[in-house]
Amino acid sequence: MGMIRFSFFSAFLSFLLLAGCNSSDLHKSYTGWGVTGGSKENIKYSSIKKIDTSNIQDLEIAWIYYSENKDSTRFGAMECNPIIIDSVLFGVSPKLKLFAINARTGKEIWTFNPADSVANKTWHRSSVNMNRGVSYWSEGEDKRIIYTVGPIAMEVNATTGKLITSFGTDGGINLANGLGRDSSKLFVAPTSPVMVYKNLFFLSGLVGDETPGHIRAFDVKTGQQKWIFHTIPYPGEAGHETWEDSTAYTYMGSTNSWAGFSLDEKRGILFAPTGNPSNDFYGGGRLGKGLYGNCLLAINAETGKLIWHFQTVHHDVWDMDLPAAPALITVMHDGKPVDAVAQTSKTGFVFTFDRETGKPLFPIDEVPVDHQSPLKNEVLWPTQPMPRLPKPLVRQSFNHSDLNNIVSDSNYRDIEKRFKTYRSGKMFNPPSKEGTIILPGYDGGAEWGGPAFDPETKMLYVNTNEMSWVLNMVENKPEKKKSRTNLEAGATLYSQHCMSCHGPERLGGGNYPSIVGAEKKYTSQQFIQLITTGRRMMPGNNNLTKEEKNALAAFILDLKDEQKKPFTGPAAKDGEAPKQRYGFTGYNKFLTADGYPAIKPPWGSLTAINMNTGEQAWKIPFGEFEALKAKGIPATGRENYGGPVVTAGGLLFIGASSDGKFRAINKRTGKILLEVELPAPGVATPAVYEVKGKQFVVIACGGSKWGGKSSDAYVAFALKER
Repeated sequence: MGMIRFSFFSAFLSFLLLAGCNSSDLHKSYTGWGVTGGSKENIKYSSIKKIDTSNIQDLEIAWIYYSENKDSTRFGAMECNPIIIDSVLFGVSPKLKLFAINARTGKEIWTFNPADSVANKTWHRSSVNMNRGVSYWSEGEDKRIIYTVGPIAMEVNATTGKLITSFGTDGGINLANGLGRDSSKLFVAPTSPVMVYKNLFFLSGLVGDETPGHIRAFDVKTGQQKWIFHTIPYPGEAGHETWEDSTAYTYMGSTNSWAGFSLDEKRGILFAPTGNPSNDFYGGGRLGKGLYGNCLLAINAETGKLIWHFQTVHHDVWDMDLPAAPALITVMHDGKPVDAVAQTSKTGFVFTFDRETGKPLFPIDEVPVDHQSPLKNEVLWPTQPMPRLPKPLVRQSFNHSDLNNIVSDSNYRDIEKRFKTYRSGKMFNPPSKEGTIILPGYDGGAEWGGPAFDPETKMLYVNTNEMSWVLNMVENKPEKKKSRTNLEAGATLYSQHCMSCHGPERLGGGNYPSIVGAEKKYTSQQFIQLITTGRRMMPGNNNLTKEEKNALAAFILDLKDEQKKPFTGPAAKDGEAPKQRYGFTGYNKFLTADGYPAIKPPWGSLTAINMNTGEQAWKIPFGEFEALKAKGIPATGRENYGGPVVTAGGLLFIGASSDGKFRAINKRTGKILLEVELPAPGVATPAVYEVKGKQFVVIACGGSKWGGKSSDAYVAFALKER
């Protein structure tokens, strides 16, 4: 189970503080799961306690629902946290079919296939098939499920499963419209569920590099856009001065709230975390702090006006965007209860603020960092914000002593040799051509699953990754001649638009597939459709011209005749600098020859933090490798995606780990009480609910982006019938 570190002093102090706490959280009901994350506060807590530490061994599978009827041998990963309304569970399949099932039996009530909808036929369909949840709104007998499919937000009758055609146009709204740019060149595909407040819902989402991630409010009944908050500020708006290029708002992309929202419904405050501006790893074309990239935003939900903000990374060139919706918590601070917001981060920090004022509960220092970039025209920020408490959840530096010491001598010599060629050391090392070690990695630290918070004990539970990556920058060469073949143009376009994910040799890496041999899978027309619409984590490239797409197809599909033809797209001037001066060679993990992380364990962890004091209560390695376990090596932890839930019954429930197990953990000590093998890894957050006095825990088990087992199953657990 790994070493468990439990601070009895912290627990005792927490008890004393809580004795005088009159927080309304203690009296609030958390018996339902009608919102992703369990509540609009996104604390992933359930006050149901029929399943507890005394009977957890009696937990068994209650039902399994196969959301695609097992009609495929390979499914995309399911990351959906389902919601339960009036004993009906609503979720999404790997192919983005919306379904309603009996939450007690798992029996299907209805399904809705967006591919058959009028709205989907009216607009261009995205192939992005990632969805982390749906939302519910009702007014009397009018009951609606709101969910997104690529660039379309749809509403479906929650009782019948039929599209509500009075919403938007034919039942949906095209989210590429209303962003202040040419919609035909934009790509937007929200993956997190919308947040509902009164008769409004809010969204931002996954966007392309040239699409702004502005946050918008829409009317629930009509689909009319009601307000927009510019995450890349316009002239006259606060934050516009943080961009050295005053025209950035006209062309710059991202700064999007892809991780979703939390809502203080009483105060009408929407909390939105944002990602970094594009390009992810080179900021020479976007100098300055770049608000509102990498920010936690507190926005007036009625008007869209900014209340306060905090930027967690200045001028981000490490892809350290905020990965999860924050948890709205109430803690004891300076002797009194304070409503706060806790934001986890890829860097491993937890930032904690007063919800109304944005004042940090624990001091945050601006710490000098290495900001001497070796890349042309790059100007990094000289300091970065670092909270004193809580202490970092993961390691934030990689030195020689951190190299993996449980591998063979030959493996060790190999990673040591490579390590000596890279820039290493503390976090925020400048990106470089020779390679810079990124730790915490691109996926955290904390990741999109987000934390769970217990309003009774004031403990925050966070699962994290500790994977090192190597970032290699390459300088894009200026054009040498106006007249080019499709082969030459395609090679240039590949380096600018595709190499970052699929690598210089098209072999893929990290979480991205090889595209060697793509000509065996796709015709030219099918390939062009793919790069237009996007798929899974790949955004669509609507900004490319027809000629550029043809050249890319000729290059990647090795179409010899097409490669010889002259490129008829926009001609570059002789010697003209490329649009992006630098690209990078892909998302490359720093691994041993046999595929284990090059950094010593733990590679995944689960931590409990007392949010009254900011001190860690316990920490355990989370996840294991059976092959290492067989050699007598203690649990090392593994990559994990998806969050925990915590209950009044003294338990944490979590899937998330790439080892494919579902675990129940004692929330007070970190001791693992139960492990169950899932049909495929549950890369999602569980939901906890009750039907007719019986408690259930359900999780989507779609498998993961690491490969391996795949499934379309939702698995529900309950206590054995007696």
